[in-house]
Amino acid sequence: MTGQRLLELVAVMDRLRSPGGCPWDAEQTHASLVQYLVEETYETIEAIDAQDRDAMVEELGDLLLQVVFHARIGQEAAGAAGFDIDDVAGGIADKLVARHPHVFGDESAQTADDVEAAWFERKRAEKGRTSVTDGVPMAMPALPLIEKLLHRAEKGGVPVPAPDPRLASVLDEMDVGEAILELVAAARVRGVDADASARAAAGRLRDRLRAAE
Repeated sequence: MTGQRLLELVAVMDRLRSPGGCPWDAEQTHASLVQYLVEETYETIEAIDAQDRDAMVEELGDLLLQVVFHARIGQEAAGAAGFDIDDVAGGIADKLVARHPHVFGDESAQTADDVEAAWFERKRAEKGRTSVTDGVPMAMPALPLIEKLLHRAEKGGVPVPAPDPRLASVLDEMDVGEAILELVAAARVRGVDADASARAAAGRLRDRLRAAE
C-alpha cells in the first residue's frame, strides 16, 4: 500500500532520537536544523531543474526527512508546544480539503485561474489579511520575493509599478537572464551588493503596494 514506507521513516526517526540512538540526531533542535532545511530545498530545486528522476527521488527524500525530523522534535516538546507527524499531516490534509471546495464540496471552478483566485480569497479570510502582501516572507531570496509580490498584487487587483520603458530596448537585444547577469556584473564594478539592493527594492515595492491599497 502506498504510504507504508512513510511509517517506516517515522519509526527510523523514532529510533534515532530515542535513548541508545544516534548522539548527533539526539542533539538537534528546530533551530539547528534550519540550515539543512534550506540546503535540502535548494538541492531539490536543482534536481527538478535538471529533470533528473533519481536525484529528485533522493532529494525529495532528504527534504521529507526534515519534515519528519522536526515533527519528532515537536513530539518531545511539553504541553501545548508539542506536536507530532499526525498533527503535521492532518493539518495539511484538512487545509487541502477546505481550500478545494470545487473538489470536496459543492462549489465549481472551471480554470486554474478560478481556483487560484478562490484560494487567495479564502486564505485572506482565514488569516484575516488586509493586504495582498500579508504572508509574503520577506526573507525569501530577492528575485523570487519580487516576483511573489508582483504576483500577489496582480491577483489581488492592486496596480503594480509600470516597467521602465528604457528596459524594452535592452530586452530586445538579450534575454532576461543575460540582462540580469549583466546588471549584477555592473553592480559589482560599482561596488554595489546586487542582492541587498534588490531586497531593498522589494521592501519599497511592498510599501508602495500597501499604499496603493
